[in-house]
Amino acid sequence: MVGMLGREILLGPDFVARGAAAAASGPAEKWMLRQPRAVRRSYVLQVLDAGGGEREQRIWMLRQSTAVREGYLRDVARAQGVGPEVEWMLRQPDELRESYIRDVLGKP
Repeated sequence: MVGMLGREILLGPDFVARGAAAAASGPAEKWMLRQPRAVRRSYVLQVLDAGGGEREQRIWMLRQSTAVREGYLRDVARAQGVGPEVEWMLRQPDELRESYIRDVLGKP
């Protein structure tokens, strides 16, 4: 979901985003559109507005709450066949995930 329309849908009220989820094609888009507005807004600000690259996406996900990370693993990651290292990393304590961001991904 890119472009101005996608951004507006992500920032919109829950009923708009959930309605768009029915028409979304992939599990990641459907999952994102079903997230609470605050989660979608943080994605827009921290990922899309920062360039939207894989690095920004990874940092954003690593900084999400346990509920968001677990939901992503359940609804998206397993369906896409990600490796066990992704599940392992997303289940680590805040301090370890932050050190990975700082030391490996290179962003404080």
